[in-house]
Amino acid sequence: MNKNLKILITGASKGIGKFLFERFLSENYDVFGTYNYNPPQNTVIERFTKVNVCNITDIQNWIKKTVSEDDNIVLINCAGTNYNAIARKADIALWTNLIDINLNGTFRTINAVLPLMYAKGFGRIINFSSVVAQKAVAGTSAYAASKAALWGMSRVIAIENANKNITVNTLNLGYFSTGMTISDVPENVLKTIKEQIPNHELGNPENVFQAVLFLINSEYTTGTSIDINGGLF
Repeated sequence: MNKNLKILITGASKGIGKFLFERFLSENYDVFGTYNYNPPQNTVIERFTKVNVCNITDIQNWIKKTVSEDDNIVLINCAGTNYNAIARKADIALWTNLIDINLNGTFRTINAVLPLMYAKGFGRIINFSSVVAQKAVAGTSAYAASKAALWGMSRVIAIENANKNITVNTLNLGYFSTGMTISDVPENVLKTIKEQIPNHELGNPENVFQAVLFLINSEYTTGTSIDINGGLF
């Protein structure tokens, strides 16, 4: 596929979202990102918009100013947060806030961009789930719930729009050398995780970029989930 695309990345100021933003920009793609609490530390601030994915007006305004009905749109949903607590001690407000960001925020963004994709007859939507939703990890019920829910949501939206050349897929990420793995996981836990990965190494985010390119270029891959976890199950 040629580069006549408008690539939108939520949560593009840090972690995997930041890596993908910078990688696409380095390849001269027309890419735009959002941030909420963490302004991007680079020289392309004009390609960023402050967006709270819990606020539908923020999302709609970003879409309206960034894309037009003539664009071939790729939406990559990286915005997300984490909250760890065992269930019996969880703060319900923090638990539901995570669901609102990770799951509802993803849906709000998809909902805002789908009409443009449908009218154009082209769209690529890529959501990010996690190995945490497959491999039970104590204290991650909110995060695991939000990421597992993306699978069912993505499959339904995929079949609803397949006849319009709109694909919807999910990448299930393992533990990578950037993002929440580095910022949220204690060193002793990280050591245990590495021991469980067959090659005992954290993932290189370049692998995520290559998977995203595959999904952008594949018109027949939709409603699926792809594991990128180094064989960790």
